[in-house]
Amino acid sequence: VQLQASGGGLVQAGGSLRLSCAASGRIFSSTVMGWFRQAPGKEREFVSLIRWGAGTTYYVDSVKGRFTISKDNAKNTLYLQMNSLKPEDTAVYYCAAAFRYWGSDSRLYDYWGQGTLVTVSS
Repeated sequence: VQLQASGGGLVQAGGSLRLSCAASGRIFSSTVMGWFRQAPGKEREFVSLIRWGAGTTYYVDSVKGRFTISKDNAKNTLYLQMNSLKPEDTAVYYCAAAFRYWGSDSRLYDYWGQGTLVTVSS
C-alpha cells in the first residue's frame, strides 16, 4: 500500500483547508485510516481515524467540531476537512493505514504517507 498526502498550505487563523490522501493497493473494509500531525519540536500526535468500511470515526479532543474525516471508497481517497484553523494546528500532517489495529498509537500503523505541511498564521 502506498499513501500520497496532499492539500497542505498556508492559511490564516479561522480559515479552512482540505487534505487528501490517495491510497494505492488493497484497502479492506476493516482497514483503519488515520491522520496524524507533527509540529516542529514535538512528537507526532494522533488527529483522527476512520474505519474504511463502516465509516466509524474518532477524533482527538482538540479538533472535535472543527475537523471532519471522510473517505471516498471508489477513489480510494481519504480526506480531512479542517475548519476554524488555529496557529496551534500548524504541523506536518500524515495519513496512515492500519490493518490490524483501531486506535491512536502511531506505532501500530502499517503504512504512512509522506506528509503535507499545514501552516496557520495568526
